[in-house]
Amino acid sequence: MKKALLFVIGLVLLLNISSVLAYEHNLAETKQLIDSEIGCDKITDEQLEAIGDYYMEQMHPGESHELMDNMMGGEGSESLKQVHINIAKRLYCNENVYIGYGMMGSGGMMSMMGRGMMGSYPASYDYSNYGYWNIFWILLSTAVIFLIVWIIHRFGIKNTTSETPLNILRKRFAKGEITKKQFEEIKKEMEE
Repeated sequence: MKKALLFVIGLVLLLNISSVLAYEHNLAETKQLIDSEIGCDKITDEQLEAIGDYYMEQMHPGESHELMDNMMGGEGSESLKQVHINIAKRLYCNENVYIGYGMMGSGGMMSMMGRGMMGSYPASYDYSNYGYWNIFWILLSTAVIFLIVWIIHRFGIKNTTSETPLNILRKRFAKGEITKKQFEEIKKEMEE
């Protein structure tokens, strides 16, 4: 049983290592293609996709790249392929294309990427009205929380249910202010 488990673990590790080495080999080939400075009119879509993938790996290495790929449709998806092609057209071919505008709906992650970190910044990219409203709501929420904490600290919340006459009597007995005989007499009077 242990041998079979070790064999499976070894096989999984071997497959992972081989896929990493193949990926590294593909990145090296793509780097050579980029360094050759071949014209964009002579490059296939598959090569453009590889170049875009290479650039994305340079901008977002390792796990970040995988997360970005998953946000754009996942490995093997048509949307991810198109994003990689658009990245290559934008960065390698210097074409004015949005990198992923519309891939995940307008205003989504790809729209942000197309206009922001991989594209050109529009004049209104700083804090739009939405940014100011977010700051306003954060400040307002902080003020309300601070006010609630201050009120609780200043005035306190008193538990009025525990202050019955019988509870007061028990406290006086526990403190030794009255004897057991006095406690029983007062308790009897209270019950009448």
